[in-house]
Amino acid sequence: MISRKEAIALGGIQGKELDDLCEYASQVRDQTWGKQLTYSRKVFIPLTNMCRDRCGYCTFVKGPQSPEAQVMTETAVMHRVQQGEASGCREALFSLGERPEKRYPQLQHFLEHHGFRRLIDYLAHCAEQVLAKSTLLPHLNPGTLTRNELRQLKPVSASMGMMLESASQRLLRPGQAHHRCPDKVPNVRLKTLDDAGRLAIPFTTGLLIGIGETWQERIEALLLINALHQQHGHIQEVIIQNFRAKPGTAMAHCHEPDLDDMRRTLAVARLLLSPRISLQAPPNLHADYPAYIRSGLNDWGGISPVTQDHINPERAWPQIDHLATACQAQGYTLKQRLTVYPDYLKRPAFIQPLGPKLIAMSSQLNATDALNPIDQLTRGDGLSHDPHISHPMACTA
Repeated sequence: MISRKEAIALGGIQGKELDDLCEYASQVRDQTWGKQLTYSRKVFIPLTNMCRDRCGYCTFVKGPQSPEAQVMTETAVMHRVQQGEASGCREALFSLGERPEKRYPQLQHFLEHHGFRRLIDYLAHCAEQVLAKSTLLPHLNPGTLTRNELRQLKPVSASMGMMLESASQRLLRPGQAHHRCPDKVPNVRLKTLDDAGRLAIPFTTGLLIGIGETWQERIEALLLINALHQQHGHIQEVIIQNFRAKPGTAMAHCHEPDLDDMRRTLAVARLLLSPRISLQAPPNLHADYPAYIRSGLNDWGGISPVTQDHINPERAWPQIDHLATACQAQGYTLKQRLTVYPDYLKRPAFIQPLGPKLIAMSSQLNATDALNPIDQLTRGDGLSHDPHISHPMACTA
């Protein structure tokens, strides 16, 4: 493991020095996670793509004036879930914009018309329906939450998540990535992470690198995450996600992190974070799987046979057999996991009230070994034309 000072000093290394750092990070990974890499087979449920924030890199978010703006009805959610079940998924990933009803009266009207006061209430209801009517486990990713909101959602989720993205206050300034984004204030997001730990919620977080932060700011963000985990033991995984420049955004012409930047960040993250925190990078945002594996990564995150990556729709999910082959070439096996990691199944406070269901599903997954034979996973086209997905302007009856 390395110190803060050592981590900051590694910001410019390249060539053999970077190769040696990645080898060390891989050795640390192997000591804890062995020769097995994991992924979660998921269905992506974008409950709504409206949001009150205006991040400079985002194409997911649409305003109600856009024909692409949508909110999924309960019928649409369950249709998507059934597709996921039929394709062997075990995770229902709910992703949504942050508090859009505070910005858009149209969404508030939709919620009230369907009997809900807040989007969080509607999310809790949909997750409850998934648990009651399917074998999938909800993983909820609604952004910043109060402690009471976290308490409300815990009984209907196997795990939850929110990317810290960055701890830099600078990024809130005009012209920066998080200007006009009240939910991206670092202290607000850190408070959500802290409250999740106090409530014993298995939690995912991570960094979005290349959005204007400095190397030192990356290190500080990782240290803040690790400090919260040391207090509560709840951070099950940290994602290192590389910024991708997208046409039509304020950051369309910004420089993207290169492969060495990702390797350097992954390796340092592995050496700064608690060894039991899983380290993940999205496999669809860069195709050099061996380089990621050799940098200390042990998990590929959620991959869907049903839906596209609605956050990065231009980047197709990889074929699982190709990913498995890449892992095997590096001396690792690839195995499917649940949205909640095995360590937490041994800690009752973290899995109540869903404990019995989670333990039974984990035993079933281990018994069946989902990658024997290797899954054949093809890219889903999403359900952008699903007739059950409703534009909020139309939900007035």
